[in-house]
Amino acid sequence: MKVRIEKQNRYYYPDVMVTCDERDRGTPAYKKIPCLIVEVLSESTEAFDRGDKFADYEQLETLQEYVLINTKRQRVECFRRSEGFWILQSYTSQQQSFQLKSIDFESAMTALYEDVVFE
Repeated sequence: MKVRIEKQNRYYYPDVMVTCDERDRGTPAYKKIPCLIVEVLSESTEAFDRGDKFADYEQLETLQEYVLINTKRQRVECFRRSEGFWILQSYTSQQQSFQLKSIDFESAMTALYEDVVFE
């Protein structure tokens, strides 16, 4: 599913997107009111996901959390919107779990990285 950033008339295909807004039911080809977007980082996309794409996603007023999942080590970076600012909370292998407040979700880091073999 693609997300539309109306202010810039751009579309992206995030790895995971959650919308809880009824207005998104009217657009079956795309969503424009997400509360959560997740990107799984790769060497070829990491710079873009952290830079220009995040800058575009910031234009989505309903976006509460932008999550980057690292594939080189157990690390989840969660950017949360708080009073007009983006606050970063990092979760690593040292933590037992990670939390997505926008959808009231918590899971163990070991479950997220189950069957993942790091180089």
